[in-house]
Amino acid sequence: MDHTGHVLAQRQVADKSNEIPAFRPLLDSVDLTGTVIAAYALHTQHAHGTYLRERGAHYIAQVKANHPGVFDRVRRLPWREITLDHYDRTRAHHRLEIRRLKTAEFAHLDYPDARQALQVVRWRADFTTGKLTIERVYLITSLPPGAATGAQLADWIRGHWKIENLLHHVRDRTFREDDSKIHAGHLPRIMAGLRNLAIGVHRQDGHTNIATALRHTARNWRKPLTTLGITG
Repeated sequence: MDHTGHVLAQRQVADKSNEIPAFRPLLDSVDLTGTVIAAYALHTQHAHGTYLRERGAHYIAQVKANHPGVFDRVRRLPWREITLDHYDRTRAHHRLEIRRLKTAEFAHLDYPDARQALQVVRWRADFTTGKLTIERVYLITSLPPGAATGAQLADWIRGHWKIENLLHHVRDRTFREDDSKIHAGHLPRIMAGLRNLAIGVHRQDGHTNIATALRHTARNWRKPLTTLGITG
């Protein structure tokens, strides 16, 4: 999925498995040249990093304790002494969020073509509950120093985190996917593809609120067909 909310490819994850074996087959269908791929820690795999670099893509990969060697090396960098690269402050939905990004170059890290480590610190103050949460996230990237600004890196990282809201939240809440009675064979995958298509078509047509777009489509069913070029 790109950061505008369009699904570029999808693949069924095998029963009693996880997303790791589906990583390469999924991306084989997409031109990765010159792209930057962001992924959760599950996909911070040496084989995935090598594959992306061979396909001409850069990566921004989250590092957690399930990769103890890399995580420990990145976490122990002297972050307090490193200059701040980006600062962002937003206030919306009854909360205040502050995000700080730092980057560090290192001579060697045991991960394919890794060039920089990143630390993101997020403060979130909820005005309704009065609760304050602080989260530190560590990432690595194959992008060399100077290839992207701190603002660009922050935007890509934040854009990846927004995928949950742009896709899964819409499918769960607007399309009520979890309540679907379709369970047999390939039908759930087909329906997931149709929901992704509908979301992409509406976003391509300029809609940011998919629920509103669906209500509009219910009154004018020709509009999405026109967008797809099926009718004039």
